[in-house]
Amino acid sequence: MALHSTRKARGCWRFIRALHKGHEAAPALQEDSMKRVFSGIQPTGIPHLGNYLGAIESWVSEHTQLSWILSCMVRLPRLQHLHQWKAKTAKQKHDGMVGLLTYPVLQAADILLYKSTHVPVGEDQVQHMELAQDLAQGFNKKYGEFFPVPKSILTPMKKVKSLRDPSAKMSKSDPDKLATIGITDSPEEIVQKFRKAVTDFTSEVTYDPASRGGVSNMVAVHAAVTGLSVEEVVRRSAGLDTARYKLVVADAVIEKFAPIRSEIEKLKMDQDYLEKVLQVGSAKARELAYPVCQEVKKLVGFL
Repeated sequence: MALHSTRKARGCWRFIRALHKGHEAAPALQEDSMKRVFSGIQPTGIPHLGNYLGAIESWVSEHTQLSWILSCMVRLPRLQHLHQWKAKTAKQKHDGMVGLLTYPVLQAADILLYKSTHVPVGEDQVQHMELAQDLAQGFNKKYGEFFPVPKSILTPMKKVKSLRDPSAKMSKSDPDKLATIGITDSPEEIVQKFRKAVTDFTSEVTYDPASRGGVSNMVAVHAAVTGLSVEEVVRRSAGLDTARYKLVVADAVIEKFAPIRSEIEKLKMDQDYLEKVLQVGSAKARELAYPVCQEVKKLVGFL
């Protein structure tokens, strides 16, 4: 395998490592029995309603280094059989990009690099978590017990559906801008998106995901942002047609996001503070990541 072959290029690897090495090595990771919950989010685009209701990483070079090592331990068919790869490539006119194919390995590296024990995930990420677990177990079997096998924490909120296609999840990369509610959307934009949301020809507000996906999605969102049960939301919405109900849900989302939008606007005015947060976060991440990555390199024979 590639990992075995690369040991022969140890001298080249050390040269590359010297180019990226900082002035000082990061402190060694202390051994402890504490549980560590890892929560990450796609770094591109504006976080949307589903991200907020699900689970709201500072990037250091160790992430990509461990990702490459782990990629040498997973076979191509395993990645090609992941649901998200098949679903996203089906929508594209080409066979898909390598970055999309290997992204789940990078996710696994993100998780394992911090020796995470638990990871909050939505139901659409269960397969990716299974890959991370298998990679941890495979590494431990080959090189000795090193990585904890992380456990999934399924978030109570089911994945939020697209406002334009209730059969698909809400996504930052959706080309239809009306399909996704961004946490920075203005009240006017939120109202417009809910007005245009796809429902059906029945005006009554009910919760039946199997046959009324659009309306049920709005009921689920309404319940999540207000803290009410689905049953209570449906009861309080008796007598409302779906057109009026869309505005009720829009108002509830606007109210929920108001303090978040206000804080975002305030933080955007203080660039120095934001830069400091990024620097401190990066330093803390590397303090944990560096010794783990170094130990992995020793175990596989790079050091």
